[in-house]
Amino acid sequence: MINPTQLNRPAFLLNAPFSYSTDVANNVWMEELDATKRVPDRAKAFVQFFELYDYLAGEALVYVLPTPRVAGLQDLVFTANLGIVLEHVADKNTVVISNYTSEPRRSETEVGVSFFRSMGYEVYVSPAKFEGEAELKHLRDNTYVGGYGLRSDRAAYDWMERTFDMKVVTMQMTDPYLYHLDCSIFPLTKESTLVCTEMYDEKELNELEKYTEVIDVPASAAYSGLCNSVRLHNVILNSSHIHELKSGSDDYRQEIAKNRLLEDIASTHAFEVSYVNLSEYHKGGALLSCMVMHLNRKSYEFQLM
Repeated sequence: MINPTQLNRPAFLLNAPFSYSTDVANNVWMEELDATKRVPDRAKAFVQFFELYDYLAGEALVYVLPTPRVAGLQDLVFTANLGIVLEHVADKNTVVISNYTSEPRRSETEVGVSFFRSMGYEVYVSPAKFEGEAELKHLRDNTYVGGYGLRSDRAAYDWMERTFDMKVVTMQMTDPYLYHLDCSIFPLTKESTLVCTEMYDEKELNELEKYTEVIDVPASAAYSGLCNSVRLHNVILNSSHIHELKSGSDDYRQEIAKNRLLEDIASTHAFEVSYVNLSEYHKGGALLSCMVMHLNRKSYEFQLM
């Protein structure tokens, strides 16, 4: 029996928003929204989910994680935090499930363990706090970059290095608005990575530059979600709700600036950009990359012109 990771085409894991809610504010973006304003429109949330699903499914295998009848799974839709399938392990059969810092998410660990075991994977749970591939990005070979300090512990990466013969370049995170690594770091290719360099220590940046070309991203673009992207072959998929914003407002100008910068980066590196409106998920403090767990990294094998 083969699994999705072993396929010769991209494969992703999503979760339909059956249990999605914003009842518990577990990040600073949610805390700054009035409780009544952050209640998601369920019908609209499903429309936006299907737009993301349809786009990915056009070029990739998209698994949908079942939503069990367990109370409190308000963030299960954000599957990038569920764990990480280790790209470098030879049998393409190993997954590390998250050990959540966020209290409302702790019951997701067993959901992930059960799902991946049913798929035949070798399943491990991180012994230290760790919140999935949103915190740990594959660069190339057995080398990854991992964020620590807010939601994940450095000890998790020490354990992974010992257990799975891998190298993790660790980056300390301190800004509560960029509380997972995918908010400030996005591997563009196997050779280059978008990084909001002003958020990181110079010594750690120097270590990262030993393994990848660093392309600087300003904090303003990181706050607007530029790094919260997903690559599908030669397309960078990003969330933008520009058409819901009032023309001329600060939010509109910031979104325009983010989109233009992303398009400039894409053009320079032979990519295209596509946008999906995920505004209902912004109410949960999340963006596009939060909703997509990679089951493999086949998109990074696509040869750019």
